[in-house]
Amino acid sequence: MTALEGVKVIDVGQFYFAPYCTMLMARLGAEVIKIESPDGDPYRRLPTVDEDGTPIQFRFLNSGKRTIRLDLKDAMGQDILRRLAANSDVVVQNLSPGAMDRFGLGYEALSALNPRLIMASGTGFGSFGPYAGEPAMDLTIQARTAVMSTTGFEDGPPIRTGPSFVDFIAATHLLAGVLAALYQRTHTGRGQHVEVALQDAVIPALTSNIAGLLASDYSAPERTGNRHGGLAVAPYNAYPTIDGWITVLCPTDSHWQRLCKLMDDPATDDDRFTAMAGRCTHIDEVDAIVGRWTRTRAKNDLTEDLKAAKIPCAPVVELPELLDDPHVRARGIVHKVTDAQGSFTTLGSPVLLSDSPMVEPRRAGRHGEHTAEVLRDELGLTNEEIEQLRLTNTI
Repeated sequence: MTALEGVKVIDVGQFYFAPYCTMLMARLGAEVIKIESPDGDPYRRLPTVDEDGTPIQFRFLNSGKRTIRLDLKDAMGQDILRRLAANSDVVVQNLSPGAMDRFGLGYEALSALNPRLIMASGTGFGSFGPYAGEPAMDLTIQARTAVMSTTGFEDGPPIRTGPSFVDFIAATHLLAGVLAALYQRTHTGRGQHVEVALQDAVIPALTSNIAGLLASDYSAPERTGNRHGGLAVAPYNAYPTIDGWITVLCPTDSHWQRLCKLMDDPATDDDRFTAMAGRCTHIDEVDAIVGRWTRTRAKNDLTEDLKAAKIPCAPVVELPELLDDPHVRARGIVHKVTDAQGSFTTLGSPVLLSDSPMVEPRRAGRHGEHTAEVLRDELGLTNEEIEQLRLTNTI
């Protein structure tokens, strides 16, 4: 059986945050029903479309879910969600702050109907504190949470990270909270409210940067480029090669000693470089020595030599290289699926369990594709009742 077999999830999410959390739950075997407004998820309107016209971002985050069209601003739409929640295990939402409460669909209201219900709320800044209730997106959280000020080089402007890591790291925190609440429910019989704020989820990733700042009495640069965030490890950088770049780091003195043997450069005999503290103090000189060696070699050859010496390293790959990487293909995280309509690419699952198979994702549904099916199967509505809801534009 799958890990979450029999678990019913209502996804009242949009963009990346809640939808990635529920996508992971779907891959683990949960039955996920995605609620979309009459206008559809905003990511249905992005221009980066796949072969059948579906935006790739939407497909990646929503394949494997049943999709229904439902107007939560409408009283009948709100009643339908209440009825669905009454027979579900989890509701996951990241609507604008306070929206679910304004609709009469907050945790207190829904748990009164279903005490076993777990509601998971993804917010920008949480439900308390001076910024509570402020809207937030990945970029604005990166700005507010010092991610941008610590990304880039010391003499350059602040830069956002390439990947939208804020939404995804927060979504995995939200999943952890939901799974913990499901486990506790097996003992108590009661659900609870799980809350994850984007800002809270990101701050722990700044551990090295904060440590460097505190240890230097606030004198360390915030932006350290490709060097260690706290400037506490050297070498630790991206170095030029004949055909690109390679990352190399020596987290211990023994790693440095093995690297010195490989480089065979007399400059490494300097006593200033023997211990980590000295290498960090003279980080520019250390980087110059390593870069002088790497720039004469190809990145893949260097990678093999460094791996053989058990020195942490990796070639800097570009996106086309990543998608063609045999390891990425073998792991199935970028997943190609063939169905009756042809082939499509979506996400697999990074969460693998030895005794619980990953569910093969289905193609992301069209806007409202499963509305009638869900209302019949879950709520027992008749075709006539469903048609009436269509006429009132509730669904």
